[in-house]
Formats: sequence, structure tokens, C-alpha cells
Amino acid sequence: MAKISKKAAQKQFDQIAKDLGIEDIAHKYPNEISGGQKQRTSAARAFIHEPSIIFADEPTGALDSKSASSLLDKLSELNGKRDATITMVTHDPVAASYGSRVIFIKDGQMYTQLYKGEQTREAFLKDIMKTQGVLGGVHHDA
Repeated sequence: MAKISKKAAQKQFDQIAKDLGIEDIAHKYPNEISGGQKQRTSAARAFIHEPSIIFADEPTGALDSKSASSLLDKLSELNGKRDATITMVTHDPVAASYGSRVIFIKDGQMYTQLYKGEQTREAFLKDIMKTQGVLGGVHHDA
């Protein structure tokens, strides 16, 4: 369907599986792999056709913190290596801190945005959490 040879498709698959650390599960069924492996498999499907943009909806939502960090590290690596923009929707400030830009939405409107710039991921996480704290406040008119 992609009009590439079977050999070229296999080579592309092998590289993405290696990049995501799932080459050892390539021939397993979904019920034989962990949640983290399933999420990395989903990421592989997203990257296989070399898109310029990938949309991810809560990609770490069902993962433990170790699996989530591993997936986010891999997505970050692939973002640079494959030059694909990743647009991720998340409520998790840790997941958001892996990005270079975070847009906050409140009541269906863009509220504000933060850019990582040259700061560390940890410093960016603190900025994200501070902004979330401001967003989370409930204000009542007197």
C-alpha cells in the first residue's frame, strides 16, 4: 500500500522497533505483552509512515510512572531523530514537561502557554505545575 518493497518496509519496521525497544516482542500477541509495551507498539504504528505530525491523547494515562517515563523518553528521542512534531493532550504535568511548548486550556479557551526554552525538564515541570495551580483555583463571585 505504501508502494515500498517488503524488504524496505521490514528494514523500516526493524529500526523503529529498535528505537522503541520492542524488537523482542514483534511476534507476540497483545495479551502477551505489558501495558508499556502496548503503548510503545502504538507509538511504532504512529511513526512507521514517517508523518510530520503525530497526535497523542493521554499516551501515558494507563501506565505506571516507570513505563510512562520510558515511553516519554522514547517519544522525545524519536521527535528529534525523525523530525516529527508530537501534539499531546494530557492532564499530567510530568508528561507535559517532556514537550517544548505547553498550551493550557480553560473553559474551552486557550488560557496561556509556556515555552521550555533552554531550561531543564525539571525547571519546566515546576513552571507547568505553578501554572496548573493558578488554573485549578475556583473563584466565586461575591
